[in-house]
Amino acid sequence: MISVLKLLLALLVLGSLIYLIIRFLQRDGDGGSTQPPSRPIAPDDDPGFLRDLDDEMWRERRNQSGPDQP
Repeated sequence: MISVLKLLLALLVLGSLIYLIIRFLQRDGDGGSTQPPSRPIAPDDDPGFLRDLDDEMWRERRNQSGPDQP
């Protein structure tokens, strides 16, 4: 009975140590910052990209309609 309790205690201590080590390594890996990135993540979040896309579409429509049509 005593050996079973020692085994359970050893597993509990070992599991706790492994948990703390992994948690410590994960915290150091990301730099500990929780701030969102300063730049847009996706192109549709970037106003400059959307403006350029709109300008490009406008130029394509203008070229397709021809110079003699308004």
